[in-house]
Amino acid sequence: MGSKQRTYTPEFREGAVRIVIETGRPIPEVAEELGVHSGTLHSWVSRWRRNGSASSDQPAEPAPGGRLREAERAELERLRRDAAEKNKRIRELEMERDVLKRCMVLWVKSPSPCRWRKSGGPEAPRLAR
Repeated sequence: MGSKQRTYTPEFREGAVRIVIETGRPIPEVAEELGVHSGTLHSWVSRWRRNGSASSDQPAEPAPGGRLREAERAELERLRRDAAEKNKRIRELEMERDVLKRCMVLWVKSPSPCRWRKSGGPEAPRLAR
């Protein structure tokens, strides 16, 4: 009983890898949906990460002069933009945290009208009508 080896087109392989990479879904889940063995899809994804192509065992040819290819340049710019946005948001959240810490300190240190009544201190301030 021999097993029949299936062959997949390079477009199918690239598409399967793109589903895994872009959606972040687990390889076994995507493999089951596509009817591919999870080990096969895993090897395509590994090959893509290593070589830049799911269909080729050869590393992608670098651009002449050691420069980045257009796709690599676009990816690098996108990642830098994302990192800058995230760093900005982190700084904003840190500032908010610091302000809230200071507010908490002031709130704890300030005398509360409820504390005044219990301790026999001055009456709570009344609102003018």
